[in-house]
Parts: sequence; C-alpha cells; structure tokens
Amino acid sequence: MTRPRILCLGEAMVELAPVGDGLYRRGFAGDTFNTAWHMAQILGPRADVGFVTRVGQDSLSLAFIEECRAGGLDVGAISQSAERGMGLYMIALDGVERSFHYWRGQSAARCLADEPARLARDLAGAGLVHLTGISVAILTPDARDTLRKALCAAKARGALLSFDPNLRPALWQSLDDMRAVLPDFLALADILLPGFDDEAHAWGDADPQASLARLGQFGASEIVVKNAGGAVHMAHKGQGRVVQLPPVSGIRDTTGAGDAFNAGYLAARALGHGPERAIDWGHRMAGHVLRSAGARVQPDALGADRAGWPD
Repeated sequence: MTRPRILCLGEAMVELAPVGDGLYRRGFAGDTFNTAWHMAQILGPRADVGFVTRVGQDSLSLAFIEECRAGGLDVGAISQSAERGMGLYMIALDGVERSFHYWRGQSAARCLADEPARLARDLAGAGLVHLTGISVAILTPDARDTLRKALCAAKARGALLSFDPNLRPALWQSLDDMRAVLPDFLALADILLPGFDDEAHAWGDADPQASLARLGQFGASEIVVKNAGGAVHMAHKGQGRVVQLPPVSGIRDTTGAGDAFNAGYLAARALGHGPERAIDWGHRMAGHVLRSAGARVQPDALGADRAGWPD
C-alpha cells in the first residue's frame, strides 16, 4: 500500500492511572485506541490512521476528540451521541502487574455499529482494519451482525482485517457465548494477534504452539501469538517459526503492552516489512509502554525512535 489508510475500531475510555499517594492521572485509553494512537506516532505522514468509535457530546468526549486530532489521528469516523458518554476505568497496580475497575455501562461506543450506513461509510477506503474481541463484546447481537457484514463488505473491496481476540470473559454473558460468537470474526481475519495467556484461559491451550494450531484452522494468512515477554510463536502462509525476544528492562506498568505490540507489528506490515521485522517493531513499541505509566506513550517519550522509526 502506498500511504495506506488504516482504521482501528472499538471503544476508548477515560483512564485513571495511579501516580502515587492516592492520586491518579486522567487520560484516555482502550485497546484499539491504544493501537491506533501508537500507529499514528510510528507512521506519521507515511499513513492515514483513523479511529472508528462513538463518544458523547460532553467536555470529556470533546477533549478526547481533540487529543486524537493533536496526536495525528483521523477523527472523521468518531461519531457522537447526545444520550451517552465515554466509559471510565481505573488501573490498580500490584508491583508492575495491573488489574482494572470499570464503569462502562453507558459507553457510547456500545452503539458504534447501530447505524449500518454510517459504519459502511466509515470503513470505506480502508486498506487495513484492526479490531479486537472487546470491539465485538461490547455490542448487542444485532450490532455484531451489522459489524460482521460491514467487515465482509470492506474485505470484498480489498481491505485486510487484523483481529486480536483480546479475550475478556467479564464482557460476555458467559464463556459459551464468547466461544460461540468469536469464530465468525476469527474466520474473517487475515492477521490474528492473540495473547497466549488469554487463549490458555479461554480455550485450555497447553502452550503457544497449541494456540497457533487451533487458530490456524480459521484460515488467517498470518498468526502471531504474543507470550508476555516470552518467545513469540508465529505462522505466515503456513510456515511456522519461533522468534526469541530480548528482555525489557525498567518495566513500570504492563497496561497496554499487547496493544502497543499490535501497533508496531501492523505498522511494519503496512509498510511492506516481513513478519519477523514486524515482530521486532512490535516488541520495541511494547517496551516503550512497559517502561511508562498507563496504556499510551506520549510522542516526546519515544525519543530517537520517533524521529528515526520506521526506516
């Protein structure tokens, strides 16, 4: 793709990240938003990166849209609701590991696929569309069907689909419901970016190779199984390989590391680099997030990488 158009689809939320002494920093985050943000920082003018979501009309929602715009994201596919606003989550840290408290019942993003015609317009012209299992989980059954049809239409127009299952059982009615719905989206994907811990918990996979074999049945041309700092197991056009990664030092917070990996990987692939080089980019981007607080790295924190990356 020459100057690819990349769209990430899903929910952004208000983030409260701990900064010490019972204080929190307000930001914005969400799995696909984190990926879109970091892709925009990596790619700059080399690509058009947009975010497909729905927010409110309140001051927080307006601040979110402005932050997206200032960060280089295309905001044309961010619609607004007069009745709903943005969800909120708070990060709780145990050392560097994190857990979350959510308030998202009235999130406007739950309605992002309620208007089929608008969704079709939002996806028009995309060369790559990225979404996750969370993007699907927050929708009603009818909206999921609308989304699936819109993605099929985008693929028929030539778009590639990237999907990170990002399994969050608490967002589903049950594990059985999750297991019944997700295969329809796994089968659409050209690129799968699962995390092994999630796959093991939801499907009982014994190791990353088991995840790779099971997900390979859905037909994606490339699968990259992230492994929380361990070796990445991948398959590209039926050829499997294991990629060892160097350890990351100075870890402060694991929030959003997988989303950042997705950003680096997809950015590299969008510019024509091979999967192994893309894994290196994903690892580097995840490292930036692991060494910072919260789910996103601000542009000035990328240092030399922002000026010299990608090459």
